[in-house]
Amino acid sequence: MTVSTDLEIPDVSYEDDPVTAWAADVLRGAIVAGPHIRNTCRRHLLDLRDGPARGLLWDLDEAKRRIRWFQTKLRLNGGQFEGRPFMLHPSQAFRVGSIFGWKWKDTGLRRFRRVYDEEGKGNGKSPFLAGVGLVMLVADGEPRAEVYAAAAKKDQAQVLFRDAVAMREQSPELAKRISPSGENPVWQLTYRSKGGDRRFFKPISSDKAQSGPRPSCALCDEVHEHPNRDTIDMLERGFKFREQPLLVMATNSGSDRTSICWEEHQHAVNVADGITQDDTTFSFVCSLDEGDDWENDPSCWVKANPLLGVTVTTEYLQGVVDQARMMPGKRNGIARLHFCEWTQSVNAAIRREAWAACQKPVDLEAMIEGGYPCYGGLDLSRTRDFTALTLTWVLDDTKDAEKLASKTWFWTPADTLADRAGTDQAPYLVWERQGHIEAVPGQRLKYAWLADALMKICARFAPLEIAADQYGLERLAEHLTDIGAVLPLTVHPQGFQKRVIDRDKGAPEGEQEIYLWMPHSINMLENALYEQRMQIDPNPMLDFCAASVVYAENRTGHRMFDKENAFGRIDGMVSKAMSVGIALCRTPAAAPASPWDDPNFSLVN
Repeated sequence: MTVSTDLEIPDVSYEDDPVTAWAADVLRGAIVAGPHIRNTCRRHLLDLRDGPARGLLWDLDEAKRRIRWFQTKLRLNGGQFEGRPFMLHPSQAFRVGSIFGWKWKDTGLRRFRRVYDEEGKGNGKSPFLAGVGLVMLVADGEPRAEVYAAAAKKDQAQVLFRDAVAMREQSPELAKRISPSGENPVWQLTYRSKGGDRRFFKPISSDKAQSGPRPSCALCDEVHEHPNRDTIDMLERGFKFREQPLLVMATNSGSDRTSICWEEHQHAVNVADGITQDDTTFSFVCSLDEGDDWENDPSCWVKANPLLGVTVTTEYLQGVVDQARMMPGKRNGIARLHFCEWTQSVNAAIRREAWAACQKPVDLEAMIEGGYPCYGGLDLSRTRDFTALTLTWVLDDTKDAEKLASKTWFWTPADTLADRAGTDQAPYLVWERQGHIEAVPGQRLKYAWLADALMKICARFAPLEIAADQYGLERLAEHLTDIGAVLPLTVHPQGFQKRVIDRDKGAPEGEQEIYLWMPHSINMLENALYEQRMQIDPNPMLDFCAASVVYAENRTGHRMFDKENAFGRIDGMVSKAMSVGIALCRTPAAAPASPWDDPNFSLVN
């Protein structure tokens, strides 16, 4: 989903609507927040505007009622907070109000069934979860409600559950209405409703569960410690017995990108970003922006620590930062726990704001009629993945200020698309139905079919050159020959090596080589993006690729695409970088005559 630039930021007071007021303050910059939280706030405002058309209802009264319930019914425990009313921080009120205030208009049931909350250590995740659990136990109206504090192991589940027990003890009203079972430790909280049914809140773990629970609410803390999906899947299977169940996951950042936590993190980021439309998931993912330096700039700390100055102090964080400087062995743990940095990965490389600013439909007929020079980038798949072709038109060839327009096509085997959609956590089937991906019948993308598809596109747009990876070109060439087709393909190296493709004799000595080099192509693409000199035809599959990009650097600081560690598919960004690289290394004076007019043109230069 591309965010509309005409999105109005409302002027609303916290008294009138504390949820929308906080979102508006984040978007106008009055509150400092990271990129994913900004996206979540933007999503809230977009849903206020566009949600009714999808059947969504913003129940402001319900949102305020649940915020008020926390503040009037619950008390905190421990240290300086012992016995204090649970006065929600504005960021917590935004979460509580969002979770309970958004509904489906036709049923009145809650919209959100899943919540993912990732923030720095010490920002009150466990008390927040415990409070949600008590709301769901006492005030949700669910007959025979079952609320679980869940974890992979029982002792982990007890940590969260102890907060709920302490809240019950500290609240005179809840102490009268909720009965504890057991002592040191309490193993269950039971509430008898006015209608007479019993509801309970208890810890549970996948290693102890003997029969399937039927939760109305499941609270999973420290998801980064879950070794697999077993616990969450066990609980979600029981949701089928409930009309509006709620799964709330809270965690610090992790380190394992094969984990359940990483999978849920990526889904939440994509939902907030609009790459994945999932109206049942609420996302609150704290993170720093690209370029933020938590070791030297305290101003960015609040992005990972929304309760900075309330539950976690600047002095405390300064102390852990000092530890990271003095003891390098502690740095990764501090980065992960306190600054939401996935320490075995890097941040996504393409800034979402810059990417969204370049989204604009490309008038393909205008490209043809205008006679703009056209260049391509082709990333061939290994039979079962995605093949991507990007065409880039040079609209203005002013040196170092070129203006570009581009469109990307995707092809992939149809028979394996559903499986890969599950593995990649991406709605490929939806995008295929919408025409953003072309699914080719079969389990493999046959090069004979691809050769014909490429030939048809190139016959229409007549690209001067198409930069391509060496992989697969020989097989593609055979099939092109079979159909009597010729494409102006030029090998573009994918690694750190340069490939000289021409010489500009009119250039100064030492600058005459014209070369293709992935670090240079990446730089040219980024410059065009961040300077908003590039018009990108919108495609959610391409958005997914852009959000997945990770770079690998060599010792001299040059970058290339790191497919192995990418967050998801990046084929479209590889083809786009190659197309920009070949387009901008060819100045107008050096551009070759159209190969379509040359009967002796060779397939591979």
